[in-house]
Amino acid sequence: MIFQDNVIKEYLKNVYFVTGTPCGGKTTISKELAKRHDLLVYDIDEEFEKHQKLSTPAYQPSMNKNFKDADEFFGRTVEEYKQWLISNTREQLDFVLMDLICLSQNQKVVCDCHLTMEQAQMITEPSRVAFLIKEPQNLVDEYCNRPDHQGFSNFIHSASDVEKAKATCSATLQSLNEKSYKDIKNSNFFWLERTPKSTVEDTVSQVEKHFGLGKKEFLETE
Repeated sequence: MIFQDNVIKEYLKNVYFVTGTPCGGKTTISKELAKRHDLLVYDIDEEFEKHQKLSTPAYQPSMNKNFKDADEFFGRTVEEYKQWLISNTREQLDFVLMDLICLSQNQKVVCDCHLTMEQAQMITEPSRVAFLIKEPQNLVDEYCNRPDHQGFSNFIHSASDVEKAKATCSATLQSLNEKSYKDIKNSNFFWLERTPKSTVEDTVSQVEKHFGLGKKEFLETE
């Protein structure tokens, strides 16, 4: 069954999407928006294990691909790793949309996610999506040092050659995101780039303004 874009957009009208490139600040800003405006945070990374249990190899092959260890996982070529990540995100999106439709009927939700511009255009309006980006170079160490990514950090450090695994991961993230980074900056979507001068307060303020979130933001029940 295929739903038309206008149907999806109508059912997701109470969802704000915070997306972009790795280390752009998506999780931090989503949590701060939720705290300030009493929104439910939906982090798709935290939902992956649940979705994986609901998936099947026939319909979601990438989500069900198993790796015996870190050496096999990071031993792939950059292109193989990149295509697997793209497929994983695409396969999980079906589960994400179903969750968001259910969760957002009686409350507003901020979704911390990985949407392409094409996917954003299909499922939401530009006024409800913010792209937070960072130049996609040397991301792996910053990614691993985050408290919420310690599982991944432990996994990559279990590789026989940690530096080689990091290099593969870094090259994959750069290859995956460098075109998106440039395209987003040249698009009509709202975007903010994280730099050493960026602050949470300023970023949240700009995203709030874009989303139209004031001090008294009420759920649209019409």
